[in-house]
Amino acid sequence: MEEKDFTEKTLSTRIAYDGKVIHVEYDDIETADGHKSFREVIRHPGGVVIVAETPEKKILFVKQYRYPLAHTSIELPAGKLEYGENPDDAAKRELEEEAGYIAKNWKSLGYINTTPGICDEKLYLYYAKDLTYTHTHPDEGEILQLYEYSIDEAFSMIKKGEINDSKTLCGLLRAYKI
Repeated sequence: MEEKDFTEKTLSTRIAYDGKVIHVEYDDIETADGHKSFREVIRHPGGVVIVAETPEKKILFVKQYRYPLAHTSIELPAGKLEYGENPDDAAKRELEEEAGYIAKNWKSLGYINTTPGICDEKLYLYYAKDLTYTHTHPDEGEILQLYEYSIDEAFSMIKKGEINDSKTLCGLLRAYKI
C-alpha cells in the first residue's frame, strides 16, 4: 500500500495573540487533498519533566495549585524552557529549583508532544539518580510541597485518580514500564 501524503501547506499566518509564555497563530492552510481550511496553533517554548529517584528508591513529586484547573495537582518536577534554552540544562535547573536536588546521573527518556492538535509544545523527559540535596529556590509565585513516593505507591495513586497530570504519567511510563 502506498503511503498517503498528509502534508498541509501554510498559505498565510497571522498572530492572534502574543503573550509572555504562549503565542497563538491563525493559519490559512491547504490540506493534502487540496481543500482550504485553517489551523489555530499555540506556540510554546516547551519544557522538561524529571523522574528523580532517591537512593531509597523513592520518586520525587511536587504538589502545587494549578490555576486553570482550580485545584492542586501532584506532579513530577518540571518546568518551562526559556526560548532557545538547552533541555539538558533546563532539567538540571528545574530539579534544583523545584525539589532542591542535583543529580550525578541523567538519562534522557525522549520527549512527548502534549497536545499536537493545537500546540507545538514538546516536553523532554529525564530520569535522574544519585541525588544530593542542596536547597529549593522556586520561581516567584511558585508554591510547591515536595513528596516522595515509591513507584508502587505512585502507580496506586494513578489507579485511584490521585495523579492525573499527563506529563507525570508519561514520565513514569517511560522510566519504569518501557
